[in-house]
Amino acid sequence: MKSMDTLEAIFSRRSIRKYTDKIIETELVEKIIKAGMYAPSAGNAQPWHFIILTERKYLDKIPDFHPYSQMLKQANLAILVCSDPKLEKYKNRWPQDCSAATMNILLAAHSLGLGAVWVGLYPEEERINGVKKLLNLPEHIIPFSIVPLGYPDEIKSQVDRFKPERIHKNSW
Repeated sequence: MKSMDTLEAIFSRRSIRKYTDKIIETELVEKIIKAGMYAPSAGNAQPWHFIILTERKYLDKIPDFHPYSQMLKQANLAILVCSDPKLEKYKNRWPQDCSAATMNILLAAHSLGLGAVWVGLYPEEERINGVKKLLNLPEHIIPFSIVPLGYPDEIKSQVDRFKPERIHKNSW
């Protein structure tokens, strides 16, 4: 499968919340996680872990404590991005690092013809604690985001988000 060019992927990516029941090939999942691992991180610390969720007992339970994650009930796969603060070189930079990894995952999925959406966990304590308990995460691991993935069952057109009035040069 040929992937699209970088700018095309950035400009055309949309949040996809409806998926077909087609199973995602293992090699695509590996490429997507690899893209997450290639994200920049402070001091190149790479303070992340990724959990591939495929079991219905997990995908169907998360919406019980996360009101904006209903699409997990039809996704057959999701990637949980977690932080491991013990791996940090620069204190409290992990949210930026995990954000970069999540964005790489979204772009990689889109470039491979898959639909995905960023479902935030951090900094909502109820969501963090719900995932930690459900998946029996170690105490120091912080679940940051969940990215449901699937073959899209909806089409969203590209939107123009360019706002020249938000560009400043040298000063405000």
